Parts: sequence; structure tokens; C-alpha cells
Amino acid sequence: MASKMTLRMQLLALQALIVFLVTLGTGITAGALQEQALRESYKDRMQAVAQSIASLPTVREAFDDDDPSATIQPIAEVIREASDLAYVVVANAEGIRYSHPNPYRIGERVSTDPSIPLSGHIYVGTQTGTLGTSWRVKVPIRSDEGDVIGTASVGILESELNDEFMGNLAWLISAMLAAAVLGVFGSAWVTSVIRRRIYLLEPHQIAALVKNQETTLHGLSEGVVTVDGDGRITLVNDAAARFLGRDVADLDGADAAEALGEELHTVLREGEDAGRPVIVGSHVLVARSTGGEVDGAGVEATLLLRDHTELHDVVRRVEAADAIIAFRERFGLPKGLSAETLDRVSEALSARADASATEIGEAVQISRVSARRYLEHLASSGRAVRTLDYSTKGRPGTRYRAIENP
Repeated sequence: MASKMTLRMQLLALQALIVFLVTLGTGITAGALQEQALRESYKDRMQAVAQSIASLPTVREAFDDDDPSATIQPIAEVIREASDLAYVVVANAEGIRYSHPNPYRIGERVSTDPSIPLSGHIYVGTQTGTLGTSWRVKVPIRSDEGDVIGTASVGILESELNDEFMGNLAWLISAMLAAAVLGVFGSAWVTSVIRRRIYLLEPHQIAALVKNQETTLHGLSEGVVTVDGDGRITLVNDAAARFLGRDVADLDGADAAEALGEELHTVLREGEDAGRPVIVGSHVLVARSTGGEVDGAGVEATLLLRDHTELHDVVRRVEAADAIIAFRERFGLPKGLSAETLDRVSEALSARADASATEIGEAVQISRVSARRYLEHLASSGRAVRTLDYSTKGRPGTRYRAIENP
């Protein structure tokens, strides 16, 4: 049953979903990095401000005054406003404030634990104080002798930090939306290209065409072989595989010259409209081809094979072919055969009760196709006989037996 959604809508929806997920993931990652960078930026600024206050001689000397806040408070407020921070608080070793944005808080004890800076270490983190939750830095203030005499704490409210982050996030969201829109338009274009490549067919239509093609192709009594421009077999049906004595899986992607043999490959390469009789094993075939070469360059070609073995007119052609083979035998070997190799094949066959082309090829160290040609020549010249082997799985194989003193 066909899907309710067309292929165009399916492709567009899937691509849009991918664009959305990638954009969302990128945006979340960019937002997290943006927040981290913002906090790191404020941390560096706050740490620099706190350490500069802690190192000011005026601030350290004011700790010995009767009213340290009179000196420290004005300095702290100037630095706070110049640094655009929420607060700058200076306190003594007992935690009593000498400065605060709210002057009424001066003289009170700090609201958060000052133990870390009082122990000589720097504290960075989020705490809740009198102004609210803030991102803060606390550093120790040391005397000229190096003793910790107080703390300097600076910070920015989390609410202000979040407001700034959201302001920076606005452009990021805009960029994400723009990228998503462009991605959707791009997906629509890709979908259109794909649809044109498949002739605007829907998946169920493509499946039906493929099924019909497979049924028709493999149901044909004629053999069909297609070859690409590089001489590789790209398609072969069951009938062609049966004629060639090979499995369909073995022929797919095989070199056409080796798989077809010399005569069939010649028909394929040169082209044949009317049909040319060719003997392949025990089959007498009529081969037609569209031609595999144009101006010397390889092109895609189709070879059609029809079995005429049982037809009387083909029998007469076979008899004529046998006569021609006998004539050639008297005056020499057929073109492409070597006398030395023929003797080696004949010796290897005589050493066995019977053998296949594969076995002889392995013994003489030549290809199976070449071994079959020599064995067929021996059979045609009466020096060997061929028999069908029905013990193999699938189609019967061909075995050869030497004839003594033919």
C-alpha cells in the first residue's frame, strides 16, 4: 500500500527534521559556550578588580585608621562604578565591612563565609548576600609583612548576568532561525533534484517497476547481458548465466572478456543486428549486440542470447561449423590456440579418468575459460568426449574424457 505522504513530502520532512536537530544542537552548544565565556570574562574582570583593591597601599594603610571606611568606601565606590560591577566590599579579619554599595551596611558583619580568603586563598563562585545571588570573587588583603588583615569581595548579580546573556542570546537565536529557514529551502531544492532524477516516481511505483523488471528479466528464455563502458558486466539474467555455465552472482561485476569468451565478446564489441551463431559449451546460441565500441572507445552495450540448439536449421549450421572445425584441424589450430598448450591440456586430460575445465585449468595453470576452449577443441576434433555431470548442485556441469587412439 502506498504511503499517505508523497516522496517529496517525506524527503522534505526528513531533511527539515535533520536541519532542525542540527541547528538546535549547534545553538545549544553555542549558547553554553557563550554563557561560559561570559562568566569567564566577568571572573577575570572581578579577580583583577579585587586584587587591585587588595594591593592598593591606601586601602591597606586605612586598616590602621580609627575610621577605615572613611577612606576605603569612596575608593571602593569609584572602582565599582568604573568596573560596572554590582558591589565592591572590603572587610577586616573579623568580617566587619569597611565598604558596601549600601552605606547603612558598613560596620556590619559580612553575610557570607569569609574563611577561604582569610586563609589566604582566592574564592570564585555563586553565593547569596544582602544584594541577592551573585557571581563573586574574594581575595585576601595582606599587610606589608604578608599577614592576612582582611578581604576584598567583588561581584555581579546573577540576574544582571542572565540579562546580559539573554541579550547576547537574541542574535544567536536569530542566526539559528535564519540557518533553519535556509536549510529548509535547501532541502526543498535537494528534494526537487532527487525527484527529477527518478522521473517524479513515488516509492511504490519504483518498487513495482523493479519487481516487474526482475520478473520479466529472469523469466525470459533469452539471455540478456549488459556491459558498461569499462567492460564490466552490470546486469545478467538467469538464462544468460545458464548458457555461460556460471552463477548470476559470479557474473555480476565480472570482466566481460573473460566471462563471455572470445566469440561472444567479439559479437558484443563489434555489434550484431541480425544475429550470429555461436557455440558455447553444449549450447548453440544466436547472439545479437548493440555494439560496445564507438570510435574505439568503450560504451555501454547489451548482448542478447537465444538458444537454437534444438532447431533443425541450427543443427545444419552446427554440422557446417563441425566441418569448418575439421578443416581447420587439418591445416592447423584455430586462431588463438597454442600447440604447446594444447599438448599440455591433452596430457593433463589423459592422466585423469575425466575432468572439468576448472580442474584442467588448475593443472595446466591457465584460466578456466582458456581450458574450456582447448577441451572443446579436443572434443570437436574427436580426441575427447564431453559428458554432463548431474552430481553438482544446480545446473549440470560439463566433464571431458580423453579418447585413446582416436
